Amino acid sequence: MNGHFDPSHMLSFDLETTGVDPQTAKIVTSALVSIRGKERDDLEMLADPGIEIPKQASAVHGITTEYAREHGKPHDEVLAETIRRIRQGWDDGATLIVYNATYDLSVLRALDPSFTVDGPVFDPFVVDKEKNKFRKGKRTLENVCAHYNVPLDNAHEATADAVAAARVAWKLTREFPELVEMTSDELTLAQSTWYYQSQVELQAWFEKQGKNTSVNNNWPIAS
Repeated sequence: MNGHFDPSHMLSFDLETTGVDPQTAKIVTSALVSIRGKERDDLEMLADPGIEIPKQASAVHGITTEYAREHGKPHDEVLAETIRRIRQGWDDGATLIVYNATYDLSVLRALDPSFTVDGPVFDPFVVDKEKNKFRKGKRTLENVCAHYNVPLDNAHEATADAVAAARVAWKLTREFPELVEMTSDELTLAQSTWYYQSQVELQAWFEKQGKNTSVNNNWPIAS
């Protein structure tokens, strides 16, 4: 990957799914927001996941099994188009913005093992956690948006989340200009390292609490 992260050329991506485990989750909505200068193009696809959407998931994103079955496209069609658009974005030179990339990109890998990360990814979750590591409070998208004064009026609606993640990414580059001075390769390595270090600390905390919990250390796709 050559070049640098250009905040004026982004493809921001977000999924709403059937569950929290990326190895078993199916897509409910997929949003891809292309930002190039002042131009913005939104695409949100509703999928019929082919399984019951648990009530816990519907309570988060508001989409029921019945609604998805009636109005959604076939799941495999949405999956294929999502991956096609991401690859096209990379081919066009865009940086993929994904908040907590290890979830969304791991969902894609689990659903289609041929999916690989072939272009630059910027994860505002990882970057914020490193650059503002001593800030107290949760690191949900809502909390991070509040910190950077980014509006998020409809959290857990895929397009709203994708737009908010892109705006947080832009704010991060303004506060930490060294991010755009890195090459894409350097930024990828930095995020991978920051994520690994953070997860090692989390694992140590779990062990100190006597909890038998194993965490993923790989970014941007979980092992």
